Amino acid sequence: MKDNFAEIKLFQAKPDKTDQFEAMIERMSAEQAKWEGCVSIRYLKRSYTIDGIELGNPPRELTKVVKCVKYYSYWEFDSKENYGKAIKRFFECHNKDLQKLLIAPFDINLGYSL
Repeated sequence: MKDNFAEIKLFQAKPDKTDQFEAMIERMSAEQAKWEGCVSIRYLKRSYTIDGIELGNPPRELTKVVKCVKYYSYWEFDSKENYGKAIKRFFECHNKDLQKLLIAPFDINLGYSL
């Protein structure tokens, strides 16, 4: 079985824009899931840490925002060709509005899922 092509994005949202960012994620993910070749699209908001926790105990919730709120997306495709078409469309449809909500451009990591 051939591995799927995957992308992980790191978003650093402005603390005062998280409601707008999360609303945008809802709209984007519903749209992204329908694009040709998309196997799955998921978003995660970083809200817990294991820093200062003894291993075996549950993680602790983050209590304050320092600089930004971090979000991650995991977008998986059946081929890198379909990914190429989708990322072009993503930038055309969402990049301008998205950048207004972030403290820095998002970071993209690509590869085949294992």
